[in-house]
Amino acid sequence: MNTINVGVIGVGAMGYNHARVYSKLENANLVAVADVVEETVKKVAKKYNTKAYCEIEDLLKDPEIEVVSVCVPTTFHHDVVMQAIEYGKHVLVEKPIAFTEEEAVEMINAAKEKGVKLATGHVERFNPAVQKAKELIDNEVIGDLVAISAKRVGPFPPRIKDVGVAIDLAIHDLDVMNFLIEGKVEQVYASMSSILDKCEFEDHAEIMVNFEENITGILEVNWLTPYKRRQIEITGTAGIISVDYITQSIELYGKFAQDINITPEEPLIKELSSFLEKVKNDEEPEITGEDGLKALKMVLAANESSKKHIPVSL
Repeated sequence: MNTINVGVIGVGAMGYNHARVYSKLENANLVAVADVVEETVKKVAKKYNTKAYCEIEDLLKDPEIEVVSVCVPTTFHHDVVMQAIEYGKHVLVEKPIAFTEEEAVEMINAAKEKGVKLATGHVERFNPAVQKAKELIDNEVIGDLVAISAKRVGPFPPRIKDVGVAIDLAIHDLDVMNFLIEGKVEQVYASMSSILDKCEFEDHAEIMVNFEENITGILEVNWLTPYKRRQIEITGTAGIISVDYITQSIELYGKFAQDINITPEEPLIKELSSFLEKVKNDEEPEITGEDGLKALKMVLAANESSKKHIPVSL
């Protein structure tokens, strides 16, 4: 198998995992990692036997590197991705694609003009249980879709300092809803606020999304719950699919109720391997920049709705 030379920019919690996965993928050769924290980047580079850069541009100048994962804080996504594109690198940027819609559009257009791939890292789409749910929906096992409800709750993560719970957590399930429904979003309504003193952004949110064909998405996210729960339930006219993201399991209820066997896999491995294969074959990524923009528009509409106390149309 031909390998692709990759680099990881930002090796905090998520970037560390990108480096870990790339180091063991058969279709990847981890050439370098970069981070502004010298101690961190040297530690990760040593662990995975690769080069360390404290300056992002030094990594981007490395002629060996063809693909980069951008795992810096959200507020820096635009600047780093634009630099990477300018250097002709294919880019997978962690969710959310950008901090604003305008930034995301600029990134998408720049990648097209430069002729490089731009993918958004919505890793839950690669969860085997989500992919199985999509297969069941496409095969009309639960009939026509009626509604999707999701719950993504847990304790406050101190490492998140630049965004609130909506753009950090809710965007996962909004993207999954897009993936499962494949319909136009018509309207978003949300209520959110902050209770925790240690969080300057919203720490809980309830979001309702109206899709075309009268399909409704309902989502609860928070950083208030002492336990972690990641679930999504899809209701159709002939049954219900209940997905647990964490256990990668499905319960199917209805006329065609059956045991669903799923082989557990790490979603990040599937995501990164898929992106490298798309680059190698000159194909569109499974989750494009446009997909990332669609999810971002939804969460930004939710923020606007909460502030104005009105539904927001898209």
